[in-house]
Amino acid sequence: MWIWLGLAALALIGELATGTFYLLLVALGLAAGGIAAWLNAGLQWELVACGVVLLLGLLVLRKTRVLKKREVNSARNADVNLDIGQTVTVEAWSDSGAARVWYRGAHWQAELAKGHAAHPGEHTITELRGSILVLTPKRGGSA
Repeated sequence: MWIWLGLAALALIGELATGTFYLLLVALGLAAGGIAAWLNAGLQWELVACGVVLLLGLLVLRKTRVLKKREVNSARNADVNLDIGQTVTVEAWSDSGAARVWYRGAHWQAELAKGHAAHPGEHTITELRGSILVLTPKRGGSA
């Protein structure tokens, strides 16, 4: 019993160090094996208890989507791309909805975001597509 629980404690310490849920499942499975040993079950039942708890935990995590990676669209996320939310000035738009703007010491290609009217003035960067800035018109002043 103490071997099972000692291994569970080590897995729990490893879980705290890594921050994944996998070692937590291993720790729970090992603890279940320790409980089976405390109930004087045979080694085969201890192993079965460990495996069943581990697999059930994995199924629960998959069903609740805890293990699913959250996908981040870096082209539109200001936490990933620091250019999002910055202001640029557009001198003129072409008929195709494109412009060249001065930003960070260089000329950049810019496109107008869908659903917005093309007019010169201040615009906000809302997305990056490769090296092309996607812009939306900046809202008028404060109230």
